[in-house]
Amino acid sequence: MNSSSLAPSLNRSDPETAIRVRDLSIGFGPKIILEHLNLDVRRGEVLGFVGGSGSGKSLLTRAILRLIQPRTGRIEIFGRDLKDYSLRELRALEQRYGVLFQHGALFSGLTVKQNIQVPMREYLKISGQLMDQLAMLKLDMVGLARDAAEKYPSELSGGMIKRAALARALALDPDLLFLDEPTSGLDPIGAAEFDQLIATLQKTLGLTVFMVTHDLDSLYTICDRIAALADKKVVHVGTLEDMQAFPHPWVQSYFHGQRAGLRLQDRVQTHTLP
Repeated sequence: MNSSSLAPSLNRSDPETAIRVRDLSIGFGPKIILEHLNLDVRRGEVLGFVGGSGSGKSLLTRAILRLIQPRTGRIEIFGRDLKDYSLRELRALEQRYGVLFQHGALFSGLTVKQNIQVPMREYLKISGQLMDQLAMLKLDMVGLARDAAEKYPSELSGGMIKRAALARALALDPDLLFLDEPTSGLDPIGAAEFDQLIATLQKTLGLTVFMVTHDLDSLYTICDRIAALADKKVVHVGTLEDMQAFPHPWVQSYFHGQRAGLRLQDRVQTHTLP
């Protein structure tokens, strides 16, 4: 059930931008993690957000979701500063978000079906029968067998947990999908399959995807653009080719290091095989 009509409409002066962050600073005590950060996320794109370990990659997502309070700056969603939304509008806006946390974050005491229904119970006034039907549709959407509905997270493999968590993220038919290290913990085959699932859903549903990741394969295969976090701010945004040419030391190390080189060789060989 898409709730887009409940939230404020786009700012018609800039219909291509879903998220705009300006001059954002986040810190804890005397320590500043992000400082004067700027970033635009375009509607309908998959944006990969990369940075070093401990650089604060996930903090931006948390700030957008209003889980932490920035010290300075503004965050605009669909053309409006979050500070200008009323409480009622913010609640409607939340229904346009889907979030996949790094380790799935499924509730261990709930079945897969019940986990998927958590956002429905929070935001929608619909019958239990309809919630059951919608939950099964979400299972189909992410490629999980329907008999997974009555299983508990402890009975699932790592890949199944990711898919169940993705089904929950899609429960309200969101416009914006936030992914925090979606392929972490998966083997290469499972990670590749999950990347393909995200790409298919993004195209089918017209999602805007903000993906925090360290996975070079994901960057190579599904991201339209990449934003690099270094020195407490976004130092560059662009395509993979743009990132490879950008002279910043960390960006060069990340995209031209040994692991990046091996992946590039693999991709070249794959595309040149007869």
